[in-house]
Amino acid sequence: FLTEQEGLGSIDAVKQLAAQAGMEVPSESPENRARTEVNDSLQALAEQAATWFQAQLRGGGGAAARDYLDRRGVSAAMVTAFGLGFSPDSRSGLKTALKAAGEDKLVEAGLLGRADTGETYDRFRGRLMFPIRDRRGRVVGFGGRALGDVQPKYLNSADGPLFDKGRLLYNLDRAGPPAHKPGRLVVVEGYMDVIGVAQAGIAELVAPLGTAMTETQLGLVWRQVDEPILCFDGDGAGQRAALRAALRALPLLVPGKSLRIAALPAGEDPDDLVKHGGAAAFEAVLDAALPLIEFLWRSETQGQDTSTPERRALVRQRLKAHADTIADGSVRSLYAADFSARFDAMFLARPERPRRNFVPGGKFAAPLMGASPALRARGSASQSASPEVTAILAGLLTHPDLADRHGETLAALPMSDPRQAGLRDAILSALALAPGLESAGLQHDLKRRGFGDAAEAMRKSNRANRLQFSFTRAETSLDVAARDFGVVVDAIAARARIEAELAATTARFRSSLEEADFVRQQNLLAERVEIDSAMMRLAESLRDD
Repeated sequence: FLTEQEGLGSIDAVKQLAAQAGMEVPSESPENRARTEVNDSLQALAEQAATWFQAQLRGGGGAAARDYLDRRGVSAAMVTAFGLGFSPDSRSGLKTALKAAGEDKLVEAGLLGRADTGETYDRFRGRLMFPIRDRRGRVVGFGGRALGDVQPKYLNSADGPLFDKGRLLYNLDRAGPPAHKPGRLVVVEGYMDVIGVAQAGIAELVAPLGTAMTETQLGLVWRQVDEPILCFDGDGAGQRAALRAALRALPLLVPGKSLRIAALPAGEDPDDLVKHGGAAAFEAVLDAALPLIEFLWRSETQGQDTSTPERRALVRQRLKAHADTIADGSVRSLYAADFSARFDAMFLARPERPRRNFVPGGKFAAPLMGASPALRARGSASQSASPEVTAILAGLLTHPDLADRHGETLAALPMSDPRQAGLRDAILSALALAPGLESAGLQHDLKRRGFGDAAEAMRKSNRANRLQFSFTRAETSLDVAARDFGVVVDAIAARARIEAELAATTARFRSSLEEADFVRQQNLLAERVEIDSAMMRLAESLRDD
């Protein structure tokens, strides 16, 4: 309060409060006093450098940097607020401007580099400059973005007495004041993300300095809020950064302190999002941020092949390893219990899909046995019956001749619901033994096999189905029914292929964090959406007719 309202320095404020409380402030040791004096002198040099960089941006040599900022849509107000500057493409511009400080001091401040020959040179050349401040708002270093085809794209001040990139966060000094949305702090990837979103009106953003989040940086954000939000880019690199930060945070969790993870659309960063959709689009992403435990659960289960006990055991092992990483006993036990409950709900008592005895070429080696009464009794509301498969089975009951055209594909079609799989096998078995059966004859044969009730239940389910296809109607011609039936059967088979590849790709991405695997994962997800949309359009076209 005293530093904000009365303008006192922090040490003077502490001394005044101590005097009011009748307490004595311990004297600073000579070593600490000397260290403080060194840091103060280096910090003063950093402030002078910031002022010089800002002047270069305004001058004739800063045209390229100003053009870049214009292309990125950064306003003059934001340039001033964040103190942006420009470092000319010169080895001695800053060195000459601050020569009174001495080269050794400028090297110690991270402003000059020193070659093996002993020659010093400007560390930042031809770059847009971002001053980096400590929590008190004092410039302690810089980040510089190359404006030409120069590597590295971003360059920070060298670590030293004043600057340590693992212990600082960009914009932390501006992101915490009470004027901003209370209880929220958002961690994004880059300087331009912070500035772009701030320009849209959301100021409580910080960014690490081009490296993965460190334990110290996590501690900094936890001092501000209990559950900071990580919102990294929607590309492979951003996903890897989010996962690394989540895993880094696990050992540090304590009661009341966690993270939330927000997912940006694929290929977008926060700056892009606010440009296209404004602050509301970014707020929507933040509102949908996942709790850390949900993010980890999804990262280990979504898109995974869990069809065998061994694969499910691996998932459980990885979840247990995450929980075991947590140092705090109470949080660790609750994570373990939550993961265990989720695992049991998803996988326990999961029925296996019955095997089918089908020989390539369309002939069954022997009549297929229907599901046993015990297996049929296992069907329950908890099993997710596919609406497309329900329609396929209703179509076969209505137009048995469809099996002649698609029998081989039908026999191999994945069906996770044992009721659907059992009825499918019974239908194909009946038609294999008595080709040419019409609908009434097929119904009679199924009743004799003990599947009469199952067939009638499937018809009723289809009447309530959200997807209604032409081939489930008796009045539809066989040609039209066969055409639409083929589309849906092929779509179900394609979706099963995509799911299998998606599981493998997701597993590779989780272990390798390679960009190519992330791109393939996103493409597969898009293919799956397109297949679902195509089936919806086919059903809607019938409704429109």
